[in-house]
Amino acid sequence: MSGGPAGDSAIVVSDLRKSYRGRPAVAGIDLVIPRGEVFSLLGPNGAGKTTTVEILEGHRRRDSGDVRVLGVDPALGRAAWKARIGIVLQRSDDLTQAGALTVRDWARAMAACFPNSRDPDEVIELVGLADRRNARAAHLSGGQRRRLDVALGIIGRPELLFLDEPTTGFDPEARRRFWDLIADLARSGTTILLTTHYLEEAEHLADRVAVIVDGRIMEVGPPQTLGGRATAAATVRWLSPDGPRSVQTCTPAALVTDLAARFGQDVPGLAVERPSLEEVYLRMIGAPA
Repeated sequence: MSGGPAGDSAIVVSDLRKSYRGRPAVAGIDLVIPRGEVFSLLGPNGAGKTTTVEILEGHRRRDSGDVRVLGVDPALGRAAWKARIGIVLQRSDDLTQAGALTVRDWARAMAACFPNSRDPDEVIELVGLADRRNARAAHLSGGQRRRLDVALGIIGRPELLFLDEPTTGFDPEARRRFWDLIADLARSGTTILLTTHYLEEAEHLADRVAVIVDGRIMEVGPPQTLGGRATAAATVRWLSPDGPRSVQTCTPAALVTDLAARFGQDVPGLAVERPSLEEVYLRMIGAPA
């Protein structure tokens, strides 16, 4: 397992397994996510991410293994437990089915379901829908509908928030604003489980990430150290009198010190690059870089 003691944890998973027609989708996952952590689950399509998250949410039955979410088996979770959890699904059809409801209608209706909800207009502003608050949900664009999904997921001040590809369809400004919102939620103590295909998003938001392939977790750790990033050979680039130069080295600090001595402290075009999270991730899942 990874993470802290189970008593301090929002999610505790031991030997989780789920198969479909005899084919394993989740093949023995162990995981501990401490309270207040932003945790990102990464993996290619079909790796088992969605099945794992649906089991944690209580939407899918597991075959075997022990699971505790906020101290409760999600398969037995009742209304009081569900009120402590926020969920932003990858896709929701409810917004289009109730076409007469506006953005504000949806936010107010959802807020009424929780004892200590956020102000609906504040949440609408946070997700960038202030100018569409009176528009019918059925008339929103795909990206705007996604923002409303997020608003409804956070309005109840959840202790634990599941975010499944939350910023799909967001423009860059809206995505950055959403990142600020997630950081604020984390600072207030909300535990967040994020699945995303945007590796920059995982690196920016997550305290730790897990890479899942073929139903198994390959590695868990901070994005800065995943796959040996922190100790991997670095590429040092600079501009010499003869043109651009680059060297791969496991001791970049020593090389930079030597270059500074040679150039009189100011090294033209100096850059030190270690493998990106994308490069490490692609290697871990066996995809071409």
